[in-house]
Amino acid sequence: MTRRIVLATGNAGKLREMRAILAGHDLVVLAQSEFGIVPPIEDGDSFIANALIKARHAAATAGLPAIADDSGLEVDALGGRPGLHSARYAGPQADARANNVKLLAELADLPLVARSARFRCAMVFVRDADDVAPIIAEASWPGRIALEPRGAGGFGFDPLFIVEGGDRTAAEMPEAEKNRVSHRGQALMALAAAMREVGW
Repeated sequence: MTRRIVLATGNAGKLREMRAILAGHDLVVLAQSEFGIVPPIEDGDSFIANALIKARHAAATAGLPAIADDSGLEVDALGGRPGLHSARYAGPQADARANNVKLLAELADLPLVARSARFRCAMVFVRDADDVAPIIAEASWPGRIALEPRGAGGFGFDPLFIVEGGDRTAAEMPEAEKNRVSHRGQALMALAAAMREVGW
């Protein structure tokens, strides 16, 4: 039986990624925009807390089970920033380009070896807005920050994120490969496996 769920994101890149990863799971994945859902204020103190805020809000408005993620980039030389504030790093209305420009400026004096970083992701599934036992999965993706943007794929900080074990940025990886190994891909695959274990 095919079941409908709402994906609590307004990010087109995330939506595309997550739909690709969930393909074959017998789920009809609907974007929250299809229900006119306005994103809630993300004022949690962790990636999990923010993901739960988004998932419960989408489930309440759409009347459907919901999946949400919260993710961000942690840069060691910046004490873990931008972290929870990755999407708004350069300001409330900032786009990816502005965020990338700010990151490069903050790291301008550091050599590549001192630019260790990681993407983190928390992914949650709620059956309804009041679900007392949400399914939660987390993952991280280590790498370092490039000296300049490279690649035309991905979104967000992907053009600056050199994946550990190689010299390609996330934006230079084929989409299917990135979906398999990224923080979001790992978390969503773990979430999907946990959902199947409980009948989803």
